[in-house]
Amino acid sequence: MRLELARILGARDQIDPVFLNTPQYECEPLGDVLGCRLILKVETLNPVRSFKGRGTETVLSRLEGDADAAVCASAGNLGQALAYSGRRRGIGVAVVASSAANPLKLERMKALGATVILVDGEIEAALETATRYAAETGAFLVEDSRDIGTCEGAATIGVELAESPVELDSVLISLGAGAMASGVGFALKSLRKTTEVICVQPENAPAMTLALRAGHPVEVGAPGTIADGVAGRYVIPEVLDDLSSIADDAVLVSEAAIVEAMRLLHVHAGLVVEPAAALGVASILEGQGRFDGRTVATILCGSNVTPEAFNRWTHVPISAPDTVGSR
Repeated sequence: MRLELARILGARDQIDPVFLNTPQYECEPLGDVLGCRLILKVETLNPVRSFKGRGTETVLSRLEGDADAAVCASAGNLGQALAYSGRRRGIGVAVVASSAANPLKLERMKALGATVILVDGEIEAALETATRYAAETGAFLVEDSRDIGTCEGAATIGVELAESPVELDSVLISLGAGAMASGVGFALKSLRKTTEVICVQPENAPAMTLALRAGHPVEVGAPGTIADGVAGRYVIPEVLDDLSSIADDAVLVSEAAIVEAMRLLHVHAGLVVEPAAALGVASILEGQGRFDGRTVATILCGSNVTPEAFNRWTHVPISAPDTVGSR
């Protein structure tokens, strides 16, 4: 296990307060629909609309003075967060992304000052390019989940959940490369030992879940999910080791359940979330009564979705936000 509680607690002093102490509350209307007491942890009300700023703040705060440039590969949320954290520290940021990435996320990265480099292929192709870029330019490579700072920053979410007066039976955590799942899971197991840690991944992007079940990385095909934030194909061995020691279970959910979860969160909680953030609710929908009557928390980890895509998937119309000077 690479994580240490003392370093996680210390990370809270390194993170811009705008990312900390996010809302966590019981959503009775949605809980009534799902048959459980549901606690929502909302990580979308910040300048990058996702939890990733906790990790990039942790990484770059420890880097200050040692590098004047950083680079990452990103489907969008990590890139936005790194651009934000770099800009406030005077560190130049480059982000390598797939040419098929979410256009909203690409525009937000540019607006935050990042140089965006597009490549063909999946996130792994972007990571190869980012690695070469770092070697050629001397930029510091921030690799999500492999860089322990991204896990420690995400783990501060678990610290906040553990400070809740509500006893949590289970916490449902979206699973991609594993920074949030391993970090939050470790914090909860350290501070709330009886809370069940359950990771949730799309069945069309199951690499880490299958690896957890097998005890080693498993070859999978290209991801085919709308949840781009968790659509990796390969497993980082050291992250798998970390996660294996704290995850009580890992489940897979269908694309239909992801879409329905997004719809329910909008209708019953008034929240617009991206697909990766809806995985926890999707797992309750497909849990066949597993969570009935239990107190369950889930982390809404991002809201970077275009109105067009949200409308198309859920058939619930939302409007694009006003632009400056539109009134």
